[in-house]
Amino acid sequence: MDELSIISAAGVAMPRLIYGTAWKKERTADLAALALRSGFRGIDTACQPKHYFEPGVGEALEIVASEGIARSEIYVQTKFSPLPGQDPDDTPYDAKARVGEQVVQSFEASLRNLRINYLDSLVLHSPYREDGDTQEAWRAMETLHDEGRVRQLGISNCYDPARFKTLWRTARIKPATIQNRFYKKTDYDKDIRAFCREQNIVYQSFWTLTANPEILAAPAMAELAQKHGRTPAQVFFRYLTQLDIACLTGTKSSDHMAQDLSIFEFRLSPGESETIGALLDAGTASTA
Repeated sequence: MDELSIISAAGVAMPRLIYGTAWKKERTADLAALALRSGFRGIDTACQPKHYFEPGVGEALEIVASEGIARSEIYVQTKFSPLPGQDPDDTPYDAKARVGEQVVQSFEASLRNLRINYLDSLVLHSPYREDGDTQEAWRAMETLHDEGRVRQLGISNCYDPARFKTLWRTARIKPATIQNRFYKKTDYDKDIRAFCREQNIVYQSFWTLTANPEILAAPAMAELAQKHGRTPAQVFFRYLTQLDIACLTGTKSSDHMAQDLSIFEFRLSPGESETIGALLDAGTASTA
């Protein structure tokens, strides 16, 4: 492992900072290309037209390839989104097909959209209500992995430690990453993250800044930011990456992109990390 990337149990290197492309719509191509030019080497998207414009990511990959940033340099991660999360008027697969076939159809659509011939990571966007459906989707994903078309598999929006451990235990190809909203409501996924550390599963956080305004506004964060000549957001991202959490950021600002990427220019001491950890334990700035 190095400062910029982390290796999953599947042996795949992923950046500690990944650019998220949700809600970018017609700006997706320009913003994703800007992120890659700025230095991001990880892109997260989904085959879910309701919230993502996946073809825009493909356009961005093609643009930066023409500028010298090779596909092999970029960690590309997309998601299969189950039917309940899709727009019924714009579903990228046959809504009447079996779950496993929907996975394959979505995967093929993603490759077309992204203009690539393999994925670094395919993520199940959320578990199904029924475990049997989750397992059927996972088996289809495992087949894609067997065929060498996907380097690793993951799951998102899975907040029940027992369900996640069941998936890990029953899966033939183990989940190499889990991507969850990082916030107080789920106690910051402490149990899941402990299991991830045991199994070398990479935990990915999203809504990392948006869901934690109290943490960012805490006086202790302001003090650490001033000490390091950084912003509270930079300090928080640095804290999490030092815990081997891969953080998603979807900023549309070139300045914020540069700030995010510069977090590897400094390092928090163990004591400073404990201070931030205490803020998470407290949950609010007022009790820190």
